[in-house]
Amino acid sequence: MSNTFEDVAFSPADVLLPKDADMEKWAVVACDQFTSEPDYWEEAAQIADNNPSALNLILPEVYLGGNDVEERIAAINSNMKEYLDCNVFKCEKDALIYVERTQSDGRIRKGIVGKVDLDDYEFKPGNNALIRATEGTVLSRIPPRVKVRENAPIELPHVMLLIDDDERCVIEPLGASKEKMEKLYDFDLSQGGGHIVGYKLTDKLKDEVAKALLSLKAPELTEKKYGLKGASPMLFAVGDGNHSLATAKQCYENMKKVTPMDKWDSLPSKYALVEVVNNHDDALSFEPIHRCLFEVDAKDILNKFKAYYPDSFMIETKDLKGNAIDEIDAGKKPLVNEKSQIIKYCYGVKSGAIVVPNPEKQLAVGTLQEFLDKYIEENKCDIDYIHGDETAEVLGRKPGNMAFLLPAMGKEQLFKTVMADGVLPRKTFSMGHAQDKRYYIEARKIR
Repeated sequence: MSNTFEDVAFSPADVLLPKDADMEKWAVVACDQFTSEPDYWEEAAQIADNNPSALNLILPEVYLGGNDVEERIAAINSNMKEYLDCNVFKCEKDALIYVERTQSDGRIRKGIVGKVDLDDYEFKPGNNALIRATEGTVLSRIPPRVKVRENAPIELPHVMLLIDDDERCVIEPLGASKEKMEKLYDFDLSQGGGHIVGYKLTDKLKDEVAKALLSLKAPELTEKKYGLKGASPMLFAVGDGNHSLATAKQCYENMKKVTPMDKWDSLPSKYALVEVVNNHDDALSFEPIHRCLFEVDAKDILNKFKAYYPDSFMIETKDLKGNAIDEIDAGKKPLVNEKSQIIKYCYGVKSGAIVVPNPEKQLAVGTLQEFLDKYIEENKCDIDYIHGDETAEVLGRKPGNMAFLLPAMGKEQLFKTVMADGVLPRKTFSMGHAQDKRYYIEARKIR
């Protein structure tokens, strides 16, 4: 097998898969989904029904702030040890896994599961790493996740990295070679997650993947594609699981502090299991992540938004039947232009939109988040980041709540924007709907 993987920060891994488990009960969606919907996770527990399940090995973030979080973490580590001791897993040595995921909309998203070198990943803005965070990392969210990972003997990944492969030379050719690969799993995903099939790459196909990735790293390609002369190549952008990958990085850095330098390369925590997906995959879409505020005065928020951005104005406010109930700033409607950012909101029976005609930020999410950060700091209210228009609206209309519904970002903007300007505002985009997120299937030893 080629050694070119050494130059692309991505390589085969010793992947753990359940030997005899009911895979529909085993697989469960990423822990950072449905964070305001405990009913979803209660249903997931009913589906697992005390069978071997990845649900027993993760901490859904809906429970992260609970009083029993320490007990949950201890139970997770205990379950991991039990699964290892009882040979629940089989090990696929030195494996790359080609994945075809049929989404809830019927489209098939393709990817490759392997490990990345965390020495080549950075989440701080303005770095030149091969693997870069796309959104701002909330440092306060790292320590609670470190508690989950720091004593865990295995990891289960929901991280998805993107490559900017418009020629489709890395992942897509694998689809024509499925008959040459061993099929590792093939099953329906629970709770509307679609279907998934995984194949183990042959050594020849692994070589082809390594060479194709190396070609994407060429400096001359970076300059031609993005018009950024002298820019350091960015091979991977974190699409999903930014805080999980940042947590893996922090745990690795912590291990380095208590490990002799000549042993660092042998640390299992030096690596993290991920799935790589092409940014140009036709099944991949960028969905906005909305904001929901809890126990707030919506009118006060709107007034303070307008005070924070003095040239902003509202163009519509309607009730649930679509009837106009206010004529706020109606005279300014003609000032909306192609540069304007329009941010929709809802609370109670009202729906509206507020316009910022001359924004300093490139994206509406950046304009909104700057204001919300200040408002939350001054008013000490709670915020959640919601996937899905309908879910955000339902939550936003509950008494005392308010939701801002944001437009989607074009995925073609991603790589150049991150390379030129640094990370995007946190929670800028989501790759698809919540039920189409990565499910936990594979695992890897990290201790």
